[in-house]
Amino acid sequence: MKFNVKAFSITCGLLCGLGLFFLTWWIILFDGASQEVTIIGRVYRGFSISPLGSIIGFFWALTDGLIGGAIFAWVYNFADSKLSK
Repeated sequence: MKFNVKAFSITCGLLCGLGLFFLTWWIILFDGASQEVTIIGRVYRGFSISPLGSIIGFFWALTDGLIGGAIFAWVYNFADSKLSK
């Protein structure tokens, strides 16, 4: 079975982006917004636990998920084609 690289990478990107977006809003809802630097904020420049930070984090995680999903699907397809012969 082969993965559609484009569809898999878009799915991974959306899951990562929306996951970080909603997680940020979950934290804002219960703990309030803060401008403290988080571990994710050190990797994703501009991200913080704030409304603007959630949007910035969404685009960073979307990009990260797109690239990671594409690499994973490509490697999976490559390994599948080599092992099935």
